[in-house]
Amino acid sequence: MKTFSAEIFIIGINPYVFVPEDILQYLFKKAGKEKGHIPVRLVINKQKFIQHLVKYAGKWRLYLNMPMRKAAGMDVGDIIIIKIDFDETQRITPMHSRFDAALKKNKKAAAVFNGLSPYMQKEILRYPNNLKTEEALNKNVQRAVNFLLGKERFIGRDKP
Repeated sequence: MKTFSAEIFIIGINPYVFVPEDILQYLFKKAGKEKGHIPVRLVINKQKFIQHLVKYAGKWRLYLNMPMRKAAGMDVGDIIIIKIDFDETQRITPMHSRFDAALKKNKKAAAVFNGLSPYMQKEILRYPNNLKTEEALNKNVQRAVNFLLGKERFIGRDKP
Protein backbone atom coordinates (compact mmCIF):
# COMPACT_ATOMS: atom_id res chain seq x y z
CA MET A 1 0.00 0.00 0.00
CA LYS A 2 1.07 3.54 -0.70
CA THR A 3 0.65 6.25 1.93
CA PHE A 4 -0.04 9.93 1.33
CA SER A 5 -1.47 12.93 3.11
CA ALA A 6 -3.79 15.43 1.51
CA GLU A 7 -6.15 18.26 2.34
CA ILE A 8 -9.85 17.41 2.27
CA PHE A 9 -11.76 19.59 -0.21
CA ILE A 10 -15.47 19.63 -1.08
CA ILE A 11 -17.53 19.91 -4.27
CA GLY A 12 -21.17 20.56 -3.46
CA ILE A 13 -21.74 18.08 -0.64
CA ASN A 14 -18.98 15.66 -1.69
CA PRO A 15 -15.70 15.76 0.29
CA TYR A 16 -12.64 14.47 -1.57
CA VAL A 17 -8.86 14.49 -1.75
CA PHE A 18 -6.49 14.68 -4.67
CA VAL A 19 -4.17 11.67 -4.95
CA PRO A 20 -0.52 12.50 -5.67
CA GLU A 21 0.59 11.94 -9.28
CA ASP A 22 3.14 9.21 -8.44
CA ILE A 23 0.48 7.22 -6.59
CA LEU A 24 -2.01 7.75 -9.42
CA GLN A 25 0.53 6.32 -11.89
CA TYR A 26 1.13 3.34 -9.57
CA LEU A 27 -2.65 2.69 -9.34
CA PHE A 28 -3.13 3.07 -13.11
CA LYS A 29 -0.37 0.54 -13.73
CA LYS A 30 -1.85 -1.95 -11.28
CA ALA A 31 -5.37 -1.40 -12.69
CA GLY A 32 -4.15 -1.66 -16.28
CA LYS A 33 -6.15 1.43 -17.20
CA GLU A 34 -6.30 5.19 -16.85
CA LYS A 35 -10.00 5.67 -17.63
CA GLY A 36 -13.23 4.92 -15.82
CA HIS A 37 -13.53 4.16 -12.14
CA ILE A 38 -10.46 2.66 -10.49
CA PRO A 39 -11.40 0.38 -7.56
CA VAL A 40 -9.20 0.96 -4.53
CA ARG A 41 -8.89 -0.21 -0.96
CA LEU A 42 -7.99 2.22 1.77
CA VAL A 43 -6.81 2.27 5.34
CA ILE A 44 -7.70 5.35 7.35
CA ASN A 45 -6.78 5.35 11.04
CA LYS A 46 -6.46 1.52 11.01
CA GLN A 47 -9.95 1.07 9.51
CA LYS A 48 -10.37 -0.51 6.07
CA PHE A 49 -12.60 0.82 3.32
CA ILE A 50 -13.27 0.21 -0.36
CA GLN A 51 -13.87 3.05 -2.78
CA HIS A 52 -13.33 4.15 -6.38
CA LEU A 53 -11.02 6.77 -7.75
CA VAL A 54 -12.96 8.85 -10.24
CA LYS A 55 -12.06 11.54 -12.71
CA TYR A 56 -14.28 14.59 -12.43
CA ALA A 57 -13.80 17.98 -14.06
CA GLY A 58 -10.48 16.79 -15.49
CA LYS A 59 -8.94 15.70 -12.17
CA TRP A 60 -8.74 12.37 -10.37
CA ARG A 61 -10.43 12.49 -6.99
CA LEU A 62 -10.89 10.13 -4.07
CA TYR A 63 -14.23 10.89 -2.46
CA LEU A 64 -14.42 10.43 1.30
CA ASN A 65 -17.77 9.42 2.75
CA MET A 66 -18.86 10.09 6.32
CA PRO A 67 -17.60 6.77 7.80
CA MET A 68 -14.16 7.44 6.30
CA ARG A 69 -13.98 10.96 7.70
CA LYS A 70 -15.26 9.79 11.10
CA ALA A 71 -12.60 7.07 11.20
CA ALA A 72 -9.98 9.73 10.61
CA GLY A 73 -11.60 12.29 12.90
CA MET A 74 -11.21 14.71 10.00
CA ASP A 75 -13.39 16.94 7.87
CA VAL A 76 -13.15 19.50 5.08
CA GLY A 77 -10.02 21.63 5.37
CA ASP A 78 -8.12 19.08 7.47
CA ILE A 79 -5.08 17.07 6.33
CA ILE A 80 -5.80 13.34 6.24
CA ILE A 81 -3.37 10.41 6.00
CA ILE A 82 -4.50 7.59 3.71
CA LYS A 83 -3.01 4.25 2.78
CA ILE A 84 -4.23 3.20 -0.67
CA ASP A 85 -3.85 0.36 -3.14
CA PHE A 86 -5.60 -1.00 -6.20
CA ASP A 87 -8.41 -3.40 -5.29
CA GLU A 88 -8.32 -6.36 -7.66
CA THR A 89 -11.39 -7.90 -6.00
CA GLN A 90 -14.20 -8.19 -8.52
CA ARG A 91 -17.14 -6.08 -7.40
CA ILE A 92 -20.37 -7.64 -8.51
CA THR A 93 -23.84 -6.25 -7.84
CA PRO A 94 -26.10 -9.26 -7.28
CA MET A 95 -29.36 -9.64 -9.17
CA HIS A 96 -32.38 -9.65 -6.86
CA SER A 97 -34.30 -12.92 -7.19
CA ARG A 98 -37.55 -11.08 -8.06
CA PHE A 99 -35.89 -9.14 -10.85
CA ASP A 100 -34.25 -12.33 -12.13
CA ALA A 101 -37.64 -14.07 -12.19
CA ALA A 102 -39.21 -11.10 -14.01
CA LEU A 103 -36.50 -11.21 -16.70
CA LYS A 104 -36.99 -14.96 -17.13
CA LYS A 105 -40.69 -14.31 -17.75
CA ASN A 106 -40.02 -11.50 -20.24
CA LYS A 107 -37.41 -12.54 -22.80
CA LYS A 108 -37.57 -9.20 -24.63
CA ALA A 109 -36.72 -7.24 -21.45
CA ALA A 110 -33.97 -9.77 -20.67
CA ALA A 111 -32.46 -9.30 -24.12
CA VAL A 112 -32.42 -5.51 -23.68
CA PHE A 113 -30.88 -5.85 -20.20
CA ASN A 114 -28.17 -8.22 -21.46
CA GLY A 115 -27.31 -5.77 -24.24
CA LEU A 116 -26.75 -2.85 -21.86
CA SER A 117 -23.34 -1.62 -20.78
CA PRO A 118 -22.07 -3.05 -17.49
CA TYR A 119 -22.56 0.38 -15.89
CA MET A 120 -26.24 0.54 -16.88
CA GLN A 121 -26.81 -3.05 -15.75
CA LYS A 122 -25.27 -2.19 -12.38
CA GLU A 123 -27.50 0.89 -12.00
CA ILE A 124 -30.60 -1.19 -12.62
CA LEU A 125 -29.45 -4.05 -10.36
CA ARG A 126 -28.63 -1.78 -7.44
CA TYR A 127 -32.12 -0.33 -7.21
CA PRO A 128 -34.17 -3.39 -6.13
CA ASN A 129 -31.40 -4.54 -3.77
CA ASN A 130 -31.94 -1.47 -1.58
CA LEU A 131 -35.74 -1.58 -1.27
CA LYS A 132 -37.21 -2.48 2.09
CA THR A 133 -40.91 -3.29 1.57
CA GLU A 134 -42.51 -6.00 -0.57
CA GLU A 135 -44.78 -3.39 -2.13
CA ALA A 136 -41.87 -1.18 -3.19
CA LEU A 137 -39.93 -4.19 -4.49
CA ASN A 138 -42.83 -5.48 -6.60
CA LYS A 139 -43.62 -2.00 -7.96
CA ASN A 140 -40.02 -1.26 -8.90
CA VAL A 141 -39.27 -4.64 -10.46
CA GLN A 142 -42.24 -3.98 -12.76
CA ARG A 143 -40.98 -0.44 -13.42
CA ALA A 144 -37.55 -1.83 -14.33
CA VAL A 145 -39.08 -4.31 -16.79
CA ASN A 146 -41.25 -1.57 -18.31
CA PHE A 147 -38.15 0.65 -18.58
CA LEU A 148 -36.31 -2.09 -20.47
CA LEU A 149 -39.28 -2.36 -22.81
CA GLY A 150 -39.24 1.42 -23.41
CA LYS A 151 -42.58 1.97 -21.66
CA GLU A 152 -41.58 3.79 -18.48
CA ARG A 153 -38.97 6.08 -16.93
CA PHE A 154 -36.62 4.46 -14.38
CA ILE A 155 -33.33 5.29 -12.61
CA GLY A 156 -33.69 8.87 -13.78
CA ARG A 157 -33.73 7.91 -17.45
CA ASP A 158 -36.30 7.75 -20.21
CA LYS A 159 -34.63 5.00 -22.22
CA PRO A 160 -32.27 2.11 -21.45
